Amino acid sequence: MRRILLLHCSPHGRQSRASVLAQELAERLRRRHPEVQLLERDLACEPLPALTGDYAAALVARAPNDDPALTVSEALIQELESSDYLVIATPMHNFSVPAALKLWIDYVLRIGRSFAATDAGKVGLLADRPTFVVVSSGGYYRGEQARQPDFLTAYLRHVLSTIGIHDLEFIHLQGLVRGQQHAEAMLAQAREQLDCNPYLVSSGVLP
Repeated sequence: MRRILLLHCSPHGRQSRASVLAQELAERLRRRHPEVQLLERDLACEPLPALTGDYAAALVARAPNDDPALTVSEALIQELESSDYLVIATPMHNFSVPAALKLWIDYVLRIGRSFAATDAGKVGLLADRPTFVVVSSGGYYRGEQARQPDFLTAYLRHVLSTIGIHDLEFIHLQGLVRGQQHAEAMLAQAREQLDCNPYLVSSGVLP
């Protein structure tokens, strides 16, 4: 049975514009595949526990997967492994990912479990899957109106490729401080972008 893993990363919770669009996206996938299950994790409103010294020691020692210090990491990796689609709804905080999403990344990127260290570099151990990242920002970081750098996009692309995820599409909602009318225009533009995605179109053969 197919599964969608939807990560909410905004302190505004599921009411954030990125989360609203991400939920619409998940529903479109569910309409294509009525049997699909939706697993939602709110990383901001239900934060993960902080990393501990025991966790760091378990990583260095290459502890077995059932080591108590790895319980949270193992649960999150298993959620990802069992998902056919990954959807991330995140704000841009200080040019990059928010702390809530960074903590999830620190648990999921685990040597010997989600990636292997080789002479050629890190190699992902997880299967690729269609992944959507909906990014919301008060300012502009792309295009002619950009007034700030974007470290989020390249960082997330590299992070996800490290564990084996390469089938990735970013959806950007920029300039949201300009008010409701502008936000609606950004959402409309984003929906048009999604209309062209092969996993969401109304015809064609999907994986």
